[in-house]
Amino acid sequence: MRRAILLLLMAAGLALVVWSGWQNLRQRRSTMQAQQQARVDLVPNQPASANGSSDGQSPLQGKPAPAFTLLDINGKKVSLSDFKGRPLLINYWGTYCAPCMVEMPWLQEFSQKYASDGFAVIGVTYDSEVGRDAIARTTGKLGVTYPILLSTPKAEKDYLSGTEALPISFYVDRSGKIIEISAGLGSKDELESLVKETIASGVK
Repeated sequence: MRRAILLLLMAAGLALVVWSGWQNLRQRRSTMQAQQQARVDLVPNQPASANGSSDGQSPLQGKPAPAFTLLDINGKKVSLSDFKGRPLLINYWGTYCAPCMVEMPWLQEFSQKYASDGFAVIGVTYDSEVGRDAIARTTGKLGVTYPILLSTPKAEKDYLSGTEALPISFYVDRSGKIIEISAGLGSKDELESLVKETIASGVK
């Protein structure tokens, strides 16, 4: 009898532990989803300027792209100067950003389609805190092979000027000047048109 009672108490205790763990997991998931949704809400659905308005202009427009040296997801240092003389698209994105997931396969396609023109794409992840493995898994699922760099507070300050609108892309011509900036998810044709403009610009 005592053994039966003991077993019953142990089963009840185990059930309580499992229930508590499940409730804790549900709470954590709910909190995480709420946080991610709050960040996603900052992402515009339509193209806009880098400062988030449709008629404003970023102070970087028409100026040389700020220099940077950042680590890629393999721990290798990559500098803007490594791409000197090449038309370039610098794309800020985040793993939590749904529009980014739509856009990145297009950028991958463009990086291959226009490689013979010297064109290159650099992805800079805005949420390095999730870890390199998680970032690598995300880019792997999307088929992305262009360089993915880990952002820093300085790089974000230089390029984003406080905005959290993602995705945001900077189109750098062969002379190193930023000729266009797009924020939010545009159409594939719009992006390709900007890529072609970038390739044609700055040709000596």
